[in-house]
Amino acid sequence: MSIVANKDTRLVIMGGPAGVNAARRMAEFCHLMSMPFYVKAFVFPPDAGKNAEIPVGNKILSIPIYRKMAEVSENHPDVNTCLVYIGADRALAAATDALNAPGIKVLSMITEGVPERDSKLLRRLAIEKGKVFNGPSSIGIVSAGQCRLGVVGGSYDNLVLSKLYRPGSMGVITKSGGLLNEIIWMCSQFADGITTAIGIGGDAYPGADFVTFLDMFEKDPDTKAVVLVGEMGGNAEEMAADWLAAKPRRIKVVGVVAGFCQEALPKGMKFGHAGAKEGQKGEGSARHKSDRLRSAGATVPETFGGLGPSIQKVYNDLRAAGKIKPIAEADHEKLPRLPKTIEESIKTGEVMVPPFVKSTICDDRGDEPCYAGYPASELINKGYDIPHVVGLLWLKRLLAPHEAEIIRRIVMLSADHGPCVSGALTTIIGASAGIPLAQAVASGMSMIGPRFGGAVTDAGRYFQMGVERGMPVPEFLAYMKKNVGPVPGIGHRVKSLRNPDKRVKELVGYVKSLGIPTPVLDYALEIEKTTTAKKDTLILNVDGAMGAILVDLGFPIDALNGFFILARTIGLIGHWIDQRRQDARLIRLPAYLANYATEPKRAVPEMEGAPEKLVGAKS
Repeated sequence: MSIVANKDTRLVIMGGPAGVNAARRMAEFCHLMSMPFYVKAFVFPPDAGKNAEIPVGNKILSIPIYRKMAEVSENHPDVNTCLVYIGADRALAAATDALNAPGIKVLSMITEGVPERDSKLLRRLAIEKGKVFNGPSSIGIVSAGQCRLGVVGGSYDNLVLSKLYRPGSMGVITKSGGLLNEIIWMCSQFADGITTAIGIGGDAYPGADFVTFLDMFEKDPDTKAVVLVGEMGGNAEEMAADWLAAKPRRIKVVGVVAGFCQEALPKGMKFGHAGAKEGQKGEGSARHKSDRLRSAGATVPETFGGLGPSIQKVYNDLRAAGKIKPIAEADHEKLPRLPKTIEESIKTGEVMVPPFVKSTICDDRGDEPCYAGYPASELINKGYDIPHVVGLLWLKRLLAPHEAEIIRRIVMLSADHGPCVSGALTTIIGASAGIPLAQAVASGMSMIGPRFGGAVTDAGRYFQMGVERGMPVPEFLAYMKKNVGPVPGIGHRVKSLRNPDKRVKELVGYVKSLGIPTPVLDYALEIEKTTTAKKDTLILNVDGAMGAILVDLGFPIDALNGFFILARTIGLIGHWIDQRRQDARLIRLPAYLANYATEPKRAVPEMEGAPEKLVGAKS
């Protein structure tokens, strides 16, 4: 058997990340025991409506998160225990909510730093309701082979080493959470293990004290002895001694009290726990408590180091008296093992997982990203710039200085083209409608295609085709007219020979000044001579110039629009900021900008064969 927590425990956890982490540790216990997961719900208002993903063995369970305890009671009527991981400033309200829930019988509070007044209020409420309130500052409760509340018991391997997979004969009650795991382990080594171990916390006014649980252990026939670990401060240990001395008890008590070093320190000095702050040799001191427990009939070792042998002696005496029967030990090799993650299995060479994706440009597994093998910080510190990063991520090579300068100019010259082009206008409309930055800019980017920016890729593709096939310009133009249509990268609505696009002049002039081979650009310029002879607006536009130059630099054809996207994003973000800065209102197209080419307003004819109910309704 066990006390407080058992195989019938159904748990709700109040708290966020800390509570979820505790649930994952409890899931390890369930895996060890091959038992169903008993955490049924979380209460954490910021994440209400979501689910917490908890791995149990090799499965992932989704545990619902609620806003209030009432929702848990409604949806999970079998929940009878609550574990509190809420911050100290909100713990009173949360625990009160839980204690007022009819189905909750046990509440254990892990929260530290809870005000003493709040602890007193919660204790009084628990007594009025006839419920168990353990904590605050509790590490949790564990009943071997049945239930684990919190992270008590330690790692999965320690659960096995401490024989928590099956009940023993020893109960444990401690103020110290840190010592609780050690005492559990001692009971598994010097005796046959535990029934239930409880960390009551070290606060001055705990919700339940030693006597609370000593009474429960006394009524549990499977618990033959209890190890009680106290400390200086307060009177909980003296009360336990009084309980033990009041009448003959079925259970044996092994007691140890930490804090004899207090005798060498100034009176009143506080230790780690809120309650560890009393006396020097008098009532409340470690020595006084030890003497009281010993005189009441408890086995009390002279030092903490003697605790293990004391546990062993009491256990052996009980076995000799026939009150404890030997337990057949399980073969640890046959107990369930905690499944390894893929990462752990790969490290140990146990599995080979085919990669889901393959990256040949960036590795982020170290201290910082490496672009094509070069650490990002070293690129910065050695004077490289954004165009070089583009070269590494798009071409997997460091660009030459003149290539980086070309890319820099392309980005600067094509960053924006005013508010009226489709991409900018769409972004502006989104910003004015209150759409967030990413979505508004994405809507502008969605305009990029064959008529807005898309000519960069198509111009590069067809200009390169003409060069590779050795097509004279007239032959190229005839081919395009027959098979494609207007030549991508040629023509502008506003710019012409008489009103040239300065961006093109700047870009082409710089590239030609470098004296590098530019066969595709040269071909595009020859096409421009022929097309402008027919109409002066059929000039090489900025998309065509970018496409030709980028092909000459060796960039992949299908990636050329990426430069337009890269550059134009700068402008679209600017337009979004500009509209938000102005607090622009929702845009509605004025009626005079729309041509309503519809039929004039007219009467709706009677419907032939109308259903009777419609005819009746009309009459």
